[in-house]
Amino acid sequence: MRINFNNLTVRVIIGILLGIIVGILFPEFASKLKILADWFIKLIKMLIAPIIFLTVVTGIGGMGDMKKVGRIGGKALIYFEVVSTIALAIGMIVVNIVQPGKGFDLSGAKHEDISQYVSQAKESGHGFIDFISSIIPDSVVGALAKGDLLPILFFAVLFGLAAASLGEKASPVIKLFEQLTDIFFKIVNMIMKFSPIAAFGAMAYTIGQFGVGSLVNLGKLMGSIYLTMFLFVFIILGLIAKLFKFNILKFIAYIKEELLLVLGTSSSESALPTLMKKLENFGCSKS
Repeated sequence: MRINFNNLTVRVIIGILLGIIVGILFPEFASKLKILADWFIKLIKMLIAPIIFLTVVTGIGGMGDMKKVGRIGGKALIYFEVVSTIALAIGMIVVNIVQPGKGFDLSGAKHEDISQYVSQAKESGHGFIDFISSIIPDSVVGALAKGDLLPILFFAVLFGLAAASLGEKASPVIKLFEQLTDIFFKIVNMIMKFSPIAAFGAMAYTIGQFGVGSLVNLGKLMGSIYLTMFLFVFIILGLIAKLFKFNILKFIAYIKEELLLVLGTSSSESALPTLMKKLENFGCSKS
């Protein structure tokens, strides 16, 4: 069987394998390669805010029917809450049984690596009022500049609802936004060519910083993830897919590049833009 080295999936796998080798052989050098993954993730993050804004606006504004917006929005919220709760429940059960982080050697971790997340959690606030307040942006431009997704979504929904209520008057704006969306996705395709390098840097850093023993914990973690995904995808999503008459296995094969990218870079954000486009190509309507 010939290996197609032009295939992005193949190159991401090669990047991950090379990262493991470099991490084992040259740990000190490998621990400095995290910057490759950081640069890639920053490039993707740079595009997420405008893509989310444009996609939500064109999705809602393009419907042109406020009743349809309400129906789809209501169904989406109910579906998200119910299915996410089931997914969280399955994940909590599996992780408490397997305990993948137990015995993980944290001696290689820098104090500032952990403390930054603790300080962010303290600053973000925990109450319901704080959460609602954080959704409403002080400035739309500021929210876009910072990449704060909830405020961006909030404004995008308002913008989309206003456009939908205007009907034909807003169609030139919606058409412009659709064209801008195509341009942003083209930029994403350009950046995705560097994903194997990002996967290489992220894996090399992990092995170099925490040692080859971390692969055991990563293996347990991945085992927990795969078990959770198997239970959730093939039982819960499998039933939903069957109900709506599409094949879940074909869909998983269709997004294999995104799944490997998340594995390599440890960031789901890196796969979000292309996944949104693939969902649409697979048959999911903009609305």
